[in-house]
Order: sequence, then structure tokens, then C-alpha cells
Amino acid sequence: RTANGERYDPNDMTAAHRRIKLGTYVRVTHLRNKRSVVVKVNDRMPPHGRAIIDLSTSAARKLGMIRAGIAKVRIEALTKAEVEELLAAQ
Repeated sequence: RTANGERYDPNDMTAAHRRIKLGTYVRVTHLRNKRSVVVKVNDRMPPHGRAIIDLSTSAARKLGMIRAGIAKVRIEALTKAEVEELLAAQ
């Protein structure tokens, strides 16, 4: 189970973060290849370590970072309106 009570599914577009409010949607951009994904923060990370976000397998695959396991990324919180627009486009 994740911190917000959901069952972890590696195929979902989710992430863990230390401080971002659970339920927040963020855009994560891989700085080298410029690919980006939108994920929902639904879990917490341990308070130590260098990683700033832990992506689900599906999100990491879409960013092209499965092999390396880590990458430099930019994280941008999305507004409610941006999330609604993205969901409507699906």
C-alpha cells in the first residue's frame, strides 16, 4: 500500500516524494532527452538519500530511464485547471 492507501501498481503513472502533498499531480521532465510525464504523488520516500522523486515503473519507462535507474529531472506542480485539461484530452 502507498502512503495515501492506494495499492501500488507499477503500470500506473504515480510517484513518491518526501514533501509534495499527496494527491498532487506533477510534470516530471527528463533533462537530457526532454521527455516528460504527468504523475500523481501517492506515496512518501524515506527522509534520506539523494533522489528527489521515485517514479513508478511505467513513468520511468516513458521517460527513458529504466536502464540507468536515475536521471536529472525537473518537477513542476500542476494546477487543478491543468490537470482537468489533461484528463479531458485523454
